[in-house]
Parts: sequence; structure tokens; C-alpha cells
Amino acid sequence: MSENADFIHRLYAAFSRGDIATILASLTPDVDWVCEGPASVPFCGKFRGPEQVSKFFEALATTQSEQNLTIEETYDAGAQVFTINRYSCVVNASGKKVDARGVHVFTVKNGKVTRFLEIFDSAAAVEAYKAAPAGVAA
Repeated sequence: MSENADFIHRLYAAFSRGDIATILASLTPDVDWVCEGPASVPFCGKFRGPEQVSKFFEALATTQSEQNLTIEETYDAGAQVFTINRYSCVVNASGKKVDARGVHVFTVKNGKVTRFLEIFDSAAAVEAYKAAPAGVAA
């Protein structure tokens, strides 16, 4: 693997440890961070700069438990690193599990992430983020 692919895998390891500070420190000040999906999923949207990106991670941390991210494949295209992954979690409000496959695209320049794009099965997340009606078991 190239230096950029190794760097991205270190960021995934930081995520697994809950070390979001390391990830945020690895972003450029004007990083473009996009998670495609509907507004009903709290971590979907467009984020600019590390301060806004921290809100992405905050949404994951405060609305989910039992998070697990597994990288299935990595493709190294120089400045861009693509991964195919599987992410699972339990949405706290509904108790429903998400288990979805996705793709991450990172652009790296001078040892920092300048752009991140996530595309995943947002239908699974939308369904899990629908809170169970009062009095009905999830």
C-alpha cells in the first residue's frame, strides 16, 4: 500500500479507538466532507472544515451504539484512496440495527485529507432512524 493508503488505514484505526481528535487533526482547514443521504439521518450532509466535521462524528456518537466499521477492500489511486466497507450500529432512539455496505473516497494532499465522500445504503439508515412509536417495541 502507498503512504496515502496507510495514512487512511491509520485514520480508520483511530475511529475504531474512538480517537476522533486524531482524525480532525488530519484534515485540512477547508476539508470538504460529504456523507450522501437524506436529512432525516443525522450524520448525512455536507460539512466544511474540521469544526463542522466534528458534528458528523458527534452525530454518530450520540445517536448510535455498538458501532463496527470493517474495511473490505482498499483501492489506491495516488492522491485518492477508495474503500469498500461495511458499517453496523444500533440506533439508540429506535433500537434498530443498521448493517450497510458503503464506499468512502478520500483525497489526500500533503499528508492531510482535503476531501471525503461517503456513499452508503441510506435506506437502511432511514429505516433505523425512524423511532418506534410510544408503547410499541422496536
